[in-house]
Formats: sequence, C-alpha cells, structure tokens
Amino acid sequence: MIYQIVSLLLEVVIGLLAGTCLLRLYMQYQRIPLSARSGNPLGRFIFALTDWIVLPLRRVIPAIGSLDTASLVAAFALELLQFALLWLLLGASGSLVSVPILAAFGLLRLAVTGLSVLVIVYAVLSWVPTGSVMTDIVERLVSPALRPIRRLIPLVGGVDLSPLVLLVVLQIASIMLGHLQGSVLLR
Repeated sequence: MIYQIVSLLLEVVIGLLAGTCLLRLYMQYQRIPLSARSGNPLGRFIFALTDWIVLPLRRVIPAIGSLDTASLVAAFALELLQFALLWLLLGASGSLVSVPILAAFGLLRLAVTGLSVLVIVYAVLSWVPTGSVMTDIVERLVSPALRPIRRLIPLVGGVDLSPLVLLVVLQIASIMLGHLQGSVLLR
C-alpha cells in the first residue's frame, strides 16, 4: 500500500514537472513564444515550473538546432529520479540497468499522454470557437500530428474525425509502450 501511495505521488509530481519540460521543448521546437510579452498565458507557468532545472542545464548542454536539449535532458533526469526512487523503495531488487531504460519508456509514455491531453483539449475547444490565445496555442501544438491524418481521412458530413483517429493511434502507442516497458521489468 505504501509503495502504491508513494508511486502515485511521484507519478503526479514528476509527471507534472517532466511533462512541463517536454511542453517547453515542444513549444520552443514549434516556435511558439513563451514570454509574457507574447501574450502566451502558459509561458509564466512553464517558466515557473521548469527554470530551476532547465536553466542550469543550458549552461552545460547546448541546443541542437531548434531542439532545446536542456529541456529534454531535464525531463529524462526527472523520470530517472522517479524510477530510481521506486527501485530503492522496492529494496533495490532487480537490475539497476533497467532504471534508465524504464525512465526512457516513462518519458515516451509521458509524451504520448501529453499529446493525448492536447488533442482532447483541442477537440473540446474546437466545438466552441473562442478566438483566444490559448486556442491558437493548442491548435499550433496539435496541428502537426493531425496534418497527415487529415490527408488520409476526409471530413465526414462536415465533421473532422482526425482528432479521434489520432487519439486511437496514441492509445495504441501507449499500450505498446506499456507492454514493452513491462517486458523490461520482467527481465
């Protein structure tokens, strides 16, 4: 029971921090301004949650093109911390080598979950046109993933089914990652 409680708390806290690092990485990759001057309501929140880990890493880890590698390393380090703490809580049983592998899977699953949440928010916001900055940001984040699906699946009765198809694909990816992660645990 204690393990489950600690695991849940770690998943929530680390998931929020690492997920925000991934969001920072993705928004910078998509060239979505994060500064308060740009009118982005998420910018201050993202900076508040991630600056403490990303800024020191930037001093030693340079960006690769438009890829903010410091944010990626920060997200991985947080996932690594989570799985290391869980490994220790289990009495350090099993191979220590599996901890970074599990952290990598955790990071991939976090990215899939984050994109799934963005797609759901996008779908809900698309029902009620608000014209807000937030709607524009979510649309810019989700559009690259929806674009190839929209080329394959036309509108059905004027309804865009691409978010639904993307959610199904993301759920399949999540199931596959979970299965692969479970097979690493069994070794």
